[in-house]
Amino acid sequence: RDLMADDDKLDKKAFYHDAQSYWENVPSTVEGVMGGFGRLSHQDIKCSKGFLLPFIQGPGATVKTNRALDCGAGIGRVSKLLLLPLFSEVDLEEQNPAFLEKARVYLKTETASRVRNYYVVGLQDFTPPEAWYDVIWVQWVMAHLTDEDFVSFLRRATAALAPNGLIVVKENIAKDEDIFEGDDSSITRCMQSYHRLFSMAELRIVKQENQTKFPQEMYQITMFALQPMK
Repeated sequence: RDLMADDDKLDKKAFYHDAQSYWENVPSTVEGVMGGFGRLSHQDIKCSKGFLLPFIQGPGATVKTNRALDCGAGIGRVSKLLLLPLFSEVDLEEQNPAFLEKARVYLKTETASRVRNYYVVGLQDFTPPEAWYDVIWVQWVMAHLTDEDFVSFLRRATAALAPNGLIVVKENIAKDEDIFEGDDSSITRCMQSYHRLFSMAELRIVKQENQTKFPQEMYQITMFALQPMK
């Protein structure tokens, strides 16, 4: 099926349906949710932690650590390894119910009582509670949104931030132009597209860094820390 990244040419219903079908057939494991690159999980988390810590710890910290939201949470890998060690409470959002069932087991440790909500819904339909989260972490899921839904979700996420809160987006970056990925029905966007959509959502980039020590044949992966322009 010919689906284009341009919203005007995109079969939106098929775009979301095909992505949902793809993930329903992915094993509920770290290896599965990382597309066969489970061995890179440690380095992914290490880089994410280094990116996030200056905002929440030390003399320059401006962001509290009461509540975090993990978007596109999968089986809870980022929640378990990054967010729960740093935040008092964490909520998970994930479209695939099988992944969240696995998350309940994967996170069933002393931290389980600090996971408050498991939201079974796609980001395009998700409205998080207002003025609630210090950090909203969005990793490897924005590619599954059309441009229109990308911007509208970020606006809802902005409304969900506590004072001085932060949205972090971590995604694959295409080199020159947006690329439609037929395998999992996603859009790998170029840097220009990310900057344009963040601006449309009235968000400013307060920090931007690339993931390090990943295989060279992979896409560049960039982390963006975002806060409201106003």
